[in-house]
Amino acid sequence: MASQDWFDKDFYATLGVSKDVSEADLKKTYRKLARQYHPDSNPGDAAAEARFKEISEAYAVLSDPEQRKEYDQIRAMGSGARFTAGGQGAGGFEDVFGGMFGGGGGGRTSYSYQQGGDYDDLLGGLFGGRGGFGTSTGGFRGYGGPQRGRDVTARTTIDFVTAVKGDTIKLQTSDGKPITVKIPAGVSDGQKIKLRGKGEPSPDGGESGDIVLTVSVRKHPVFERDGLNLRVTVPVTFVEATLGATIEVPTLGGAPVKLKVAPGTPSGRVLRVKGRGVETSKGKGDLLAVVQVAVPSHLSQAAREALEAFREAEPNENPRADLLAKAHE
Repeated sequence: MASQDWFDKDFYATLGVSKDVSEADLKKTYRKLARQYHPDSNPGDAAAEARFKEISEAYAVLSDPEQRKEYDQIRAMGSGARFTAGGQGAGGFEDVFGGMFGGGGGGRTSYSYQQGGDYDDLLGGLFGGRGGFGTSTGGFRGYGGPQRGRDVTARTTIDFVTAVKGDTIKLQTSDGKPITVKIPAGVSDGQKIKLRGKGEPSPDGGESGDIVLTVSVRKHPVFERDGLNLRVTVPVTFVEATLGATIEVPTLGGAPVKLKVAPGTPSGRVLRVKGRGVETSKGKGDLLAVVQVAVPSHLSQAAREALEAFREAEPNENPRADLLAKAHE
């Protein structure tokens, strides 16, 4: 059963590509848009951040051949096709914690998880391998067959390290029954995981429905996701940036690594650490250390005098000359 919002979202239009776009052109377009709307390039711009999330969601679906195929099938059905929560055995989604996990129907209640425990198999594609549109699957099997239990939706929030490294979490229902979920390494914010057979039971002996779990990822105080790469901003002193230095850079869940800052390094330069990003079945990313020159807020008298002497000795160059000239072109 597909998520309802797949009917309403045109991922091709979001990325500005045609429906027959190649994998290479899709990736090229995504990277261009991601750089344009990335929060690092638009600090404090809520609209750009929202646009970046839309772009990432669209690319996550269209870059996966199986999900793209199933998404195209859903969109081909047209906007008139809808799955809504109906009677017992009907197709559709409802709030799993309002019905199955306690509380009134359709309401929301909180739930918790804990790390560890055995796990069931991850979804293996949003819809799995059993059936598709035009076959006897979903909320009902058709004439003469047992009804399939309803699919239900749920949400959970995990920490940044769990999302990057992968782990298992345990959800608990209102009756105390644990449901253990495998979180794959590299899961992204907003990604959906299917728990097969964990939805509502069939009313007449058929197979149970599924739970479609949407994952939200907490922000990390130091690291950010950039596709398969991890990005970290690293402050350096004016002296280190000017004369060069060897600095320590943190890694996610590991020991710091040492990087060389070349003499004359400006703010914004990216230093790359190969293979220290997100590792998934699709590949391994890098750690991107973004240099930020830190300006001291307090100076001793000796330091101030030294800087004034440097100002007298430095070349008479205006670093904004090109900027001013281009502004009048």
